[in-house]
Amino acid sequence: MAIGTGYLRKAHFLGAKIRTLRKGHRLTLDDLSLRCMQVDRKTAPSVSYLSMIETGKRMPSEKLLALLAEVLQKDPGWFLDDSPQPTIAVAGKTSGGVAGIPLEPGFLFSREQLRTALPELLSQTGTSGRQFASLLIRSYQEARHNRFPDLERAAEEIGGKQFPLGVDELLAIVKKLNLEIKWFSRKPFIARDDAGLEIKTLFRSFFEPPGTIYLNRELEDQPARLKYDLACHIGHKVLHDGDGLRSCQATAGQLGASPRPETELKEIKERDVLFAWRDFECTFFAGALLCPKLPFRQFLIRTAYSVNAGDQVGLTPSLIMRRMTAVSPYLHWHYFDAYPPGKLRAVYRGNGIPLPWGNMRMVSDPCRQWAVFRMLKRQTSKPYAQISVLQKQDEARLYACESLRTKDSAGNTHVICAGIDLSPALQSQGYDAAGIVEMIGAACRNQNGSAVIPEEARRQILSSLKILNIGWVEQGLDEPASIICPRSTSCPRSQPCAGRPRQRQRPWLDEIREEILGECEN
Repeated sequence: MAIGTGYLRKAHFLGAKIRTLRKGHRLTLDDLSLRCMQVDRKTAPSVSYLSMIETGKRMPSEKLLALLAEVLQKDPGWFLDDSPQPTIAVAGKTSGGVAGIPLEPGFLFSREQLRTALPELLSQTGTSGRQFASLLIRSYQEARHNRFPDLERAAEEIGGKQFPLGVDELLAIVKKLNLEIKWFSRKPFIARDDAGLEIKTLFRSFFEPPGTIYLNRELEDQPARLKYDLACHIGHKVLHDGDGLRSCQATAGQLGASPRPETELKEIKERDVLFAWRDFECTFFAGALLCPKLPFRQFLIRTAYSVNAGDQVGLTPSLIMRRMTAVSPYLHWHYFDAYPPGKLRAVYRGNGIPLPWGNMRMVSDPCRQWAVFRMLKRQTSKPYAQISVLQKQDEARLYACESLRTKDSAGNTHVICAGIDLSPALQSQGYDAAGIVEMIGAACRNQNGSAVIPEEARRQILSSLKILNIGWVEQGLDEPASIICPRSTSCPRSQPCAGRPRQRQRPWLDEIREEILGECEN
């Protein structure tokens, strides 16, 4: 439907439709205004003018309506028909991580029973109380989609939402809080991580109560990491009054720079849980201080979520990726930080993606087609984008991610990866997400696991990307899509990617039982 000079007479519901679409995609007025500026700076409306359009106090020109239609991926005439507000198919919040299941019988999971069973479980599996607490916190993060407004507000009050913050600005905050800085010198050294593997470690900094921050001079040549450590210690002062009950800042080594684990794992120590939670709070505060939500969200929009955009503002790619998951209006993110040969040191799964391997132990049959595995083997510092169909039993899901091979402050090579679940974005545009996933999956299966994305699927994904504005997803569309799975032993390819012949499945006891019953009936 073309818009003509008399279109104002048909615009009864125009403002309400724009508002419903914007809200359905979790965009603020600032987000929509900025997206319009990226497409056509001269025509783009201000935030106040957009608000007046949505409330019916102003009518957009035909040119502005065409711009809004392009950004929101609707035909201009759609805004002018006689139907009232649209129904937007927006996927609701998921629990993230591992989906919860009903547990029966309930008495087995009583508080008293768990108090007895959990220490025994940790002891038999060699899991420290600190590791277990970190696992619980990660699950809590995922259930809340990494949204912690109280910590965001605390950081914004201290930093005034200034973005970017330089070292000098952070030192001014340190002085304002009556904190003192002392420097020490320590070179990286070899230590053992939680799995017992030797890895280079850098002892970066620590907080000594009541108000002294000790910093390693090695950070003087790494200003982005220096800023992060300062922000963490500022967070400890603001949130916990600098009582010193949190971990030292270290690179690699034990999980979360934790204290040396107890040799006898007979109980979950309250101190382990306290330290794990304090570390989480301080690191989240640091991210919110260095990347305040609204300014950083606008920065991501301007840079199309580039993982290397941190170079412009003195931030590490790792922090850029982790803050994407917390400030993006899109909820369905995951983040991995992987060390060779296959150790996950950080995990976030707000979109429920299964783990390609465990972060407490390595598995013998990981799927080699995950982007993080590929990047661990590549000798390149360029980001790599990938579209993947994750096949798990009868369920298939569509993910896009970007991985980057980088080095930590101790010089260890590792891979960081941020990704999204594309299905909710496709559903919000009214597309058949399951059909698109099957279309891409079928193409991959016909080509033994990897294939060019069919044009129809590509077109519909690109339409959704107009709103998401995540540039590396579009880059991934230019590469062949791959089938990935939680384990290579369940690989759906005709020729398993692990190179091992597919073993004949042995009959299970229930199947034998059914056979016997059938024989008896005959």
